Amino acid sequence: ARHAGPPDGGWGWMIVAGCFLVTICTRAVTRCISIFFVEFQAYFGQDYARTAWIHSIVDCATMLCAPLGSLISNHVSCQVGIILGGLLASTGLILSSFATSLEHLYLSLGVLTGLGFALCYSPAIAMVGKYFNKRKALAYGIAMSGSGIGTFILAPVVQLLIEQFSWRGALLILGGFVLNLCVCGALMRPIALKEDHKTAPEFLEQDYVPKAQKRDLKRMSICSPLIKVWSHECLCYCSWKEYDFLLMPDFMVLAVSILFMAYGCSPLFVYLVPYALSVGVSHHQAAFLMSILGVIDIIGNITFGWLTDRRCLKKHRHFCYLFAVGMDGLCCLFLPVLQNFHLLVPFSFTFGYFDGAYVTLIPVVTADVVGTSSLSSALGVVYFLHAIPYLVSPPVAGWLVDTTGSYTASFLLCGFSMIFSSMLLCFARLAKKIKRAHLRSLTNDTGTKQHIWTNGAIAYSVTAELDQKNVEFLAADTNSYSNR
Repeated sequence: ARHAGPPDGGWGWMIVAGCFLVTICTRAVTRCISIFFVEFQAYFGQDYARTAWIHSIVDCATMLCAPLGSLISNHVSCQVGIILGGLLASTGLILSSFATSLEHLYLSLGVLTGLGFALCYSPAIAMVGKYFNKRKALAYGIAMSGSGIGTFILAPVVQLLIEQFSWRGALLILGGFVLNLCVCGALMRPIALKEDHKTAPEFLEQDYVPKAQKRDLKRMSICSPLIKVWSHECLCYCSWKEYDFLLMPDFMVLAVSILFMAYGCSPLFVYLVPYALSVGVSHHQAAFLMSILGVIDIIGNITFGWLTDRRCLKKHRHFCYLFAVGMDGLCCLFLPVLQNFHLLVPFSFTFGYFDGAYVTLIPVVTADVVGTSSLSSALGVVYFLHAIPYLVSPPVAGWLVDTTGSYTASFLLCGFSMIFSSMLLCFARLAKKIKRAHLRSLTNDTGTKQHIWTNGAIAYSVTAELDQKNVEFLAADTNSYSNR
């Protein structure tokens, strides 16, 4: 049945549970790969920069192939995409347990596992946006908290598995665990919303579709519109409508800010454990720092999700997002002066909280900019934009560590990058508000009303008073002409 709007409950909570498990099996497992960093470096005898490519390729492949996940979700089925992704990710981890070189890990753990995660991540997140509207931020907070809970649980477990079964055995067990993505995919029941069909081209209803096929099209599921695409003209139209948000100024600014934010956040998850070990922290304490970061990440997910659903903050989600990104940037700037375990614990608390906050708000802010109907495609693009920074930033940070002999330059670069991302969004929002205020003052002076739309277009309408004056003037002019 087609719904007038998101149901904000019902099976939607099962979608939230499925997305929660997806984030555990994708983002939490990706974060825990940093625990293998020292093991890989010691076993293969490579430097920081070459070893860091493993984590970079996983993150890059996950984000680079995010539009592919959205495409399969939109044109085949969200369920098929996630199940296929789970099989690919599990295969990659299992093959990685037999690796004999870093290049082998680049392909199996990096490319294959990252591709599997890509097919699961963005479709699962988009499904939450389909089922929720009024409680969207809270639903995303719960769903995205899987990353924090997974990190909290998996970090010490992975360290224990490495000690008991070596890194090969630990990767093999993780490969079996990631197969749970197939179960998550089975939970993703599609939903048909009226707004998904608002932009249907007229030729689908008139010129190209006979009456018998119209009835069949109405009965089709939303998750299998490939049957509709039987003409080249229809295909071109649908492809354009899916990505027309790319020309929106608000989305362009958000996209640029995400590039800098992604560059700043990735190296910390790679180098937090090696940095802690370099300042004298034990292996178990270093893994515990990741666990703290993960569990506080959960609190950030849920509390920021709940707070930004309140009426007082719902209109200010953009500013909550940029505040969280800026605070994480400040944390990175202070990290080089934290030289022992007792100082690193508060860092993990603070960074983890605000990391959970802005991760929760990424899909919410994206939905506010592009709307629910384009959310799946927009999230694919948003996570695609993470790809290049995720690929480049850990090796660059590793090169700086190898060159300078310390982590200071790497962490400072990360901090300034995230702060710039926050400031860019802040200035863009302030400039937009100043422009609106200026345009309102101009129209008040000219006695006209203006309607300012989200894309910046302005439409003027003459007031009733001016209309009446124009009518009286025309009537007087007509009378004088007739008297002549």
